[in-house]
Amino acid sequence: MDKKDLFYQAVSFITSVHQTTYELTKQVPLGDITPVQYGILEYIAVAQPVTPSEISECKHISMPNTSRELKKLSEKGLCEKYDAPDDKRKQFIRLSAAGQTFMNEAFAHMEKQFLERLGAATEDELNRIAQAMEVLKAGLFR
Repeated sequence: MDKKDLFYQAVSFITSVHQTTYELTKQVPLGDITPVQYGILEYIAVAQPVTPSEISECKHISMPNTSRELKKLSEKGLCEKYDAPDDKRKQFIRLSAAGQTFMNEAFAHMEKQFLERLGAATEDELNRIAQAMEVLKAGLFR
């Protein structure tokens, strides 16, 4: 396969992933959490512990804005900072117990939407989807 064609196929796929992510999360009850804050919490939930700079880089948010949003999330009791054991200058972020509960509820809502999308997929189709995700994760999303 031509690599340029593969690139455009990847762009189309990534766009579909973004659209599906939006559809899976658009009805998650956020309460007083902004969509930017939710994105930060979601990233922390799947990658914790993380540094503020990792959040900034992954979520395309400036460091000052990342710090401000983390402060707000910390004040809401949803995440917490702690010093790296080997370097007191480095800080990590993790979900608090309340943050973990919030994300568990959000993921439960998303799981319901996800399962509805899968519909009547056969066991073979589910296995092929899982295998395709592993190939993509290893080859493209590393």
